[in-house]
Amino acid sequence: MSRMEYDFSTDSILRELPTFRERGITELSVHDKKIASDKKAVSDICRAVQKQMPELFLVISVEPQIIDRPLVEIFQSVCCSLEIPLRGTEKGGALLFDKKLYSSKADLLNRQSLVFGFDMEYGIQSGDSFKSFRDRLDFAMRLYPNHIDFAQLEGKMELPKSTGTYSSKDLEYSREMAFACQTFYSEGRAVPWFNSVIRELKIFPSAFFSDFSEWQRCNNCSLDSDFRPASASHVEIEKMQLNFLKQKFSEKHKPMLFPMVSDVVRLNGAFSRAAAEGEETILELSYNPDDLLSPDSDDIGRFADSVPMESTSVKIFCTDEGPDYRII
Repeated sequence: MSRMEYDFSTDSILRELPTFRERGITELSVHDKKIASDKKAVSDICRAVQKQMPELFLVISVEPQIIDRPLVEIFQSVCCSLEIPLRGTEKGGALLFDKKLYSSKADLLNRQSLVFGFDMEYGIQSGDSFKSFRDRLDFAMRLYPNHIDFAQLEGKMELPKSTGTYSSKDLEYSREMAFACQTFYSEGRAVPWFNSVIRELKIFPSAFFSDFSEWQRCNNCSLDSDFRPASASHVEIEKMQLNFLKQKFSEKHKPMLFPMVSDVVRLNGAFSRAAAEGEETILELSYNPDDLLSPDSDDIGRFADSVPMESTSVKIFCTDEGPDYRII
């Protein structure tokens, strides 16, 4: 797969687009603040992609304020992932965060099964605090983003300095928490099941990621180690997820629920690898995959109480219509 990244004018993108196919470019990333806040520019790029190269995968930054139903319909016409900045508004030395705005926009996107992620940061805006960052992270996870990116982890901005509202120690905690989120949630492809797990464990996402960051330190895969989640295989990260979840369910005195959780994590992981890497997987499950993939699995405790265990071998594979499975 060949990628092209743009951070300049709409005209230059539209001019270059007809050459992409012959150049072997299959993915276009557009990260430009001016374009992200211009509904017409975003619409023009999407329409051009749909008309001239519909097989292209488009990653594009979009400000939440411009997202509406007509734009969502345009997004549906292309294969795309939306990158949405999730930040507060500085006012009078305070940092205000519009939850209603983000909730309504995420609802529009989720109703149409569009892929989107959030771009987050900590300690950069005036008035930010560790508590505010944790609140933003907890809120963001409830909106089912496909991933959350932190520019500070990618070296795209200077690391923040301590302030009267954000101590140097809290900045370090935030850094570790962001890395834990990147590892477990984003690179771990956890969106289908993460909120179900959080509800059953009765823990806030920020606390969960804080605990996972400690687990990473103890297992030599923290931010200060040589481990880099973006370079790791998904299978490797899935093993980390399962080891940590087994520990958490034991801590919460719910070890009997872990077989079901393990099935859900491994089954969804196999589907994601079939879709992204074309990988074929054979799994030994404790439950029937038909049950695990039903809406009932969203309530882990109720599922484990009401659905009988059924040892099942299943093959997950990729077809022209997407990932599929067969009981073997």
